[in-house]
Amino acid sequence: MVNLQATDVWRPGASLEALTFRAGKLRAIREFFFAAGVMEVETPQLAPTGTVDLWIDSFAVKSQFHKDPWWLQTSPEFHMKRLVAAGSGPIYQMAKAFRDEGAGRWHNPEFTLLEWYRPGWSLRELCREVELLCRAVVPSLPPARWLSVREAFVERAGVDPFSDSLDKIRAAAEDAMAVLPQLPSGDRDGWIDLLMVSKVEPGLGDPEPVFLWGYPPSRAALARVESHGGVEVAMRAEMYWKGVELTNGYDELVDPVEQAARFRDERTARLAAGKESPGISLELVDALRAGMPSGAGVALGVDRLIALAFGADSLETILAFREIQ
Repeated sequence: MVNLQATDVWRPGASLEALTFRAGKLRAIREFFFAAGVMEVETPQLAPTGTVDLWIDSFAVKSQFHKDPWWLQTSPEFHMKRLVAAGSGPIYQMAKAFRDEGAGRWHNPEFTLLEWYRPGWSLRELCREVELLCRAVVPSLPPARWLSVREAFVERAGVDPFSDSLDKIRAAAEDAMAVLPQLPSGDRDGWIDLLMVSKVEPGLGDPEPVFLWGYPPSRAALARVESHGGVEVAMRAEMYWKGVELTNGYDELVDPVEQAARFRDERTARLAAGKESPGISLELVDALRAGMPSGAGVALGVDRLIALAFGADSLETILAFREIQ
């Protein structure tokens, strides 16, 4: 039986002050890119393929017209890179993105993602623009510093994720975690991730923001890998502020053969872990084969940045409605 008794559940979760603040910051972001000559684009949020990254789960959508599920996009990345390959030049997009993960203080399954691409730019150049964009939203933002993943782990977790033994890394993670998740003893990346969450990330970028760069090659995602100091590192940088990850940027991989191989390996890993997997985006591989220019791209969590700018301690403060708890 439907309960027709009046309640206040219908009301927005955010205050009018917070929503007005958010609207002003969204306008500031668009004005920043307009002034920089970067074109705004829109790409599909629903597609027959999606990411096959082991660590990012997609929402599958049923259709009465298609046998196979379609997928809500976890990022506009693949479609935007196809635009860059087609000669778009620098582009940006503020889009809703969807990830099948639990809701939390700084996580929401549906969120606003700002993503932009700069053909011909290096990762360092793009990160300088990231800092300028963030300062357009938060004028008082202190200057950012750079910290390598190796330095961060040695300082905060007491291990070197590149050279230390798996036994040492696992022991450090076991000491750091009060409750350990189910994890195979030989899963080096998994133990490193536990240390990242428990020892490296907390308080990172407080008070000044930090660009964490130079990840192990196994965490390259769609970034190029190159040698630095005799060590192979992924040319990837993430910006943290007040312990919150705000951005994830790459010196973009443009090799179609390498990209196809990574897609196959990632999909195999998903299936081995018993996870449902979208199909591989062969269109992106074809775009790289056609000649996507080298350059850099970055994704920024808009909800997180605006919440921090507002002085909030969670996303809920600046979201009009949070339907998934």
